[in-house]
Amino acid sequence: MPSKAVLIAALAGLATAARLDRRATNTALQTVFPASSGTTNLAAVKTIAAGATFDGGMKQWDRSPSTCNDQAEGGDADAVFLIQSGGTLSNVIIGPNNGEGVHCLGPCTLNNVWWTDVCEDAATFKQTSGTSYVNGGGARNGDDKVLQHNGGGTVAVKNFFVQDSGKLYRSCGNCDTQYARKSTFDNIRADGLSVLAGVNGNLGDTTVIKNSCLIDTKICWLYAGNDDGDEPTKTASAPDGVVCATSAVKTSGC
Repeated sequence: MPSKAVLIAALAGLATAARLDRRATNTALQTVFPASSGTTNLAAVKTIAAGATFDGGMKQWDRSPSTCNDQAEGGDADAVFLIQSGGTLSNVIIGPNNGEGVHCLGPCTLNNVWWTDVCEDAATFKQTSGTSYVNGGGARNGDDKVLQHNGGGTVAVKNFFVQDSGKLYRSCGNCDTQYARKSTFDNIRADGLSVLAGVNGNLGDTTVIKNSCLIDTKICWLYAGNDDGDEPTKTASAPDGVVCATSAVKTSGC
């Protein structure tokens, strides 16, 4: 028979495992916005250091006073979270009182992050290279863009729910510095968007959308991007198989 000390240690281990399990990141596709476990209002943007991981405990994180100014372009100081290269943000609900949501200065990972009411952008990716990952989570009520890709490299989105917004993703059409950007979307549920992805075919962008359900949502729009600040011209309103490629995408019956 195990000693009392061994039994106590075993029970302590089970308790620890249970706590960790309750905090585990749920990155599977969910189509119901989660309830918050509390609210935290930040007076300034919260920085996640390079390579660090922050678990928000499924609280709603917001700014006070609000930094949301409708569709006026904001900066890093208007975000809730500023993530340095290699940082990870998990289990967060971002409230409506912010202009920018999340800014990633380098490749980052967003696990189970939710935006209840997108202001200007939900997340902006500024990396010059590498891959940023959006795993699980969701966003709603974005008048324009949800995920804004201003830097280079790749943005990979999986198991994401988005509704009642403009675009889930936009490769910057008129940034001062342009890149050939890549994006991938796997197991996305979109409902009531203008379009899932907008990309710049003339700049070498590519996007792949697969295993997804897009209700009342166009698949992709292609643009001629520029670096002089002009409004980019739309060149196509459907997948072409090269710049925008699709596989197992349904627009009804799902």
